Amino acid sequence: MNGAMWRVVSRASSLIFHSKKRNALSVTVRTFSAPTGLYGFPHLKTAKGFQSFVDEAIQRSGELISYICAKQPASEVMRAMDEISDTVCSVVDSAELCRHTHPDREFVEEASKASMRINEYLHYLNTNHDLYDAIKKAEQECNMLSEEAKRGVRNLRADFERGGINLCSGKLDQVNKLNIEIAQLCREYNENIVMDPGIVDIYPSSRIPRNLHYLVKPIHRSVSLITKDLSGSRGTLKEKGFRITTDPQTVSSVLQFSSDDEVRKMVYIRGNSVPQANVDVLKRLISARHELAQIMGCSSYTEFSIKPNMALSPKVVMSFLLEMSKMVKPKTREEHRLLTKFKREKCGQSDEDLRPWDETYYMTMMKSSAYKLDASVVGSYFSLSNCIEGLKVLVQSLFGATFHSIPLAPNESWDPHVLKLSLHHPEEGDLGYLYLDLYSRKGKYPGCAHFAIKGGRRISPTEYQLPIVALVCNFPGSQNPSAVRLNHWEVETLFHEFGHALHSLLSRTDYQHFSGTRAVLDFAEIPSNLFEYYAWDYRVLRKFARHCSTGEEIPQKLVESMQGARDMFAATELQRQIFYALVDQTLFGEQPLPHGDISSVVAELKREHTNYGHVKGTHWETRFSHLLNYGAGYYSYLYAKCFAATIWKKLCEEDPLSSTTGFALRTKFLQHGGAREPDALLNDLMGDGIYRYHDGGIVPDISCLCDEMKLVEEYPLQVHL
Repeated sequence: MNGAMWRVVSRASSLIFHSKKRNALSVTVRTFSAPTGLYGFPHLKTAKGFQSFVDEAIQRSGELISYICAKQPASEVMRAMDEISDTVCSVVDSAELCRHTHPDREFVEEASKASMRINEYLHYLNTNHDLYDAIKKAEQECNMLSEEAKRGVRNLRADFERGGINLCSGKLDQVNKLNIEIAQLCREYNENIVMDPGIVDIYPSSRIPRNLHYLVKPIHRSVSLITKDLSGSRGTLKEKGFRITTDPQTVSSVLQFSSDDEVRKMVYIRGNSVPQANVDVLKRLISARHELAQIMGCSSYTEFSIKPNMALSPKVVMSFLLEMSKMVKPKTREEHRLLTKFKREKCGQSDEDLRPWDETYYMTMMKSSAYKLDASVVGSYFSLSNCIEGLKVLVQSLFGATFHSIPLAPNESWDPHVLKLSLHHPEEGDLGYLYLDLYSRKGKYPGCAHFAIKGGRRISPTEYQLPIVALVCNFPGSQNPSAVRLNHWEVETLFHEFGHALHSLLSRTDYQHFSGTRAVLDFAEIPSNLFEYYAWDYRVLRKFARHCSTGEEIPQKLVESMQGARDMFAATELQRQIFYALVDQTLFGEQPLPHGDISSVVAELKREHTNYGHVKGTHWETRFSHLLNYGAGYYSYLYAKCFAATIWKKLCEEDPLSSTTGFALRTKFLQHGGAREPDALLNDLMGDGIYRYHDGGIVPDISCLCDEMKLVEEYPLQVHL
């Protein structure tokens, strides 16, 4: 719930109110005790438990509101406000995870009801004048508070104001209705993606290569046959084919490995044309967000959304994106020319153009040809069990911590294959808990994501509530981790999401309001982008990437070939991310849209900022779910990519697994969550030069990224913002 005091990304739950003073020197940690339910919440033994979960959260929050309004000192106001957030958002976060991953429809439906109820209550909290007045008073009296508490009070006051607390009652009611409508539209958009992934039927079955059979479903149709005798009688024959479900992961695999141009075209068009219902949902979402922003005194939703971030304004973001697009364009044109030439050579036709459904296939073929890469050979070193071992290597080497598998309590898990790990430090004890839900299944969230369940917070001087998070992926195939082979891009995605998880698990903020990824959006994506580098470094990979049959360590030459293949079309991939960010900024920018309907806007941006034209009838934006959670904030990935490139090159690259590197990352960066200003954290970690100011906003230094992608040598006349 962007801009509101209790945002939906908040974490954790505790029903302790009075701080407990203890004489013990050690810090004890707060965990759930038996009996438990889903995610360890006692209420969630059954789906109906979501109802009482909401009821108790509302009741406890009411008690805390009464306490706050009894003229408490500033420190108690901040502590009690954070406990309200902790209590209410435990419902929000658990419902969110349940809706996206639980295989039981009753749980999903009850979680959806709970989500709607608690969001309505959140709007009541965000417009409560008694709480707002208490926070303003606390801000005036906060001299004796810690720096984190002072920042918390200031942020809460600003969040109240972003929620419309100062509006007249009529406009405030309108804001509340719009926020509820926006939440409902986001739910509808995501549900449509799951319910309508699209299908394509392919005949005969020989058109689908064997290495894609695990993704498709056999089907049959009757085909009429004319007999050869003089009677001319007809017979029938059952012809075998395959049904392709055009979810994003399957589309990606088909476009990469199918040699049949027509199959790729059909799958591309279908996959980028569903769900049709989201054409209207997205239109309504853009309209509702724009109306909300205008009521709040902003010219666009982008202005409203970016104002709290490092970038500060859409002007800064657009200037950054357009300059990046301009800088990368010459190299992408060269990459496109080489790919077109390669296709023509393979097809034997000198006038054959490169189509959008050709790009992935010929890139893969060209990389394999240049570096003699075989996806099955690469995959043989990356069993899922090996990759989980790789995550353990990272935390052991960098932070001196270990992951231990721990048994799940009755009713705690939502699928038999979910794993639970504790992150343990030999001196500090348990640091947090990580659920791994790694396998694809029907009705599950289709991508990979990090979900926070509980955020860390200090209960008392000697007691700390540990963070709990879930890492959700959709890896196909057998549900035996030793048998599952990952493509390397899946390994990179796993490490990306693990970066988010580490940000949460290593966070040691006093208040859950700042725990882990609860930071401004264009800062929160930095750890995930940084840990992608670890998935490519030979010194890291050799620690866990071993051949599934021989146990042989991954050869350095193979890793160098993988790196070379990655770099072949790096500019094109960067251009794609710039295009996505420009679409996001434009759709949520000033209205009406510059080219009329949404598809026309997307088509024009694609023509201007990529090397491909728009395919008529497609609308990929109808399942680009980043438009929901990252509305007007997708540029954050590019900000983070630039920051991460600098951190990797100047801090990590020399010795990526050293404890010295890990100590700096943890103590100067990860453990602070969002409790300090992002520019101060970046300065402490890297010193001057990692960013600069432009029109009042912060812009990342791009020199390390340019150097990494070999853009600096080719374009020395780079224009600075």
